[in-house]
Parts: sequence; structure tokens; C-alpha cells
Amino acid sequence: MKKDIHPQYHKNCVVTCVCGNSFETGSTVPEIKVELCSACHPFYTGKQKLVDTARRVEKFSARVAAKTSIGAGKKGKKVKKAARAEAKANKEVVVKTKDIKKIAQVTLNAKKK
Repeated sequence: MKKDIHPQYHKNCVVTCVCGNSFETGSTVPEIKVELCSACHPFYTGKQKLVDTARRVEKFSARVAAKTSIGAGKKGKKVKKAARAEAKANKEVVVKTKDIKKIAQVTLNAKKK
């Protein structure tokens, strides 16, 4: 390792906050001044107020409710596939022939009746 390229490490660096709280840590700087710390930050103290100005929570709840109400009447893939198979089984089979004479006879017999 090369000598004289690393900064000096201070084991007892004092961190001082604007609120007056101070604690010791290790750093390359002997003294650190901060504006917020865990003692005065609203998130850590529990004094944080969440303001929902855009009604995001209510909009999300409404979308979820609408999606569940629409989805209640929907059928799954297996149910749809079974219904299609049943409809196909009940359908009458019509045989089409390409023989012109048979088609002509069928149409003539239908007209006579």
C-alpha cells in the first residue's frame, strides 16, 4: 500500500446538530455540523404529518373497488372454454357437398314442398 495518500482518520469525530444534539463517530473530518439529526427529524420523532392533497389514497381505493365489482361478473378461462365446447357439441352439423347436381336437387326438392 502506498504511504501518504490516505486521509487521516479521526476515531472521535464530533457531530453537532442545530437542535443542540451531539454524538461521536469516526470520520476523516474532526468535526461535522448538520442541520437535521435523528433527534429532531420529523420522520424519526413521529411528528411528521402526511398531507394527501391530491386525494391519492381515495382515488386508489375507488379504482380497486371498481375493479373488484367489474371482475365479479367475469368468468375464468376454463369456464369460457367449457361453455364453448358445450355449444359446439350441441350445434347441428351441416354437410356441404361440392357436387352441383346434388345441390340443384336439394334446392329443387325444397321448392316443390
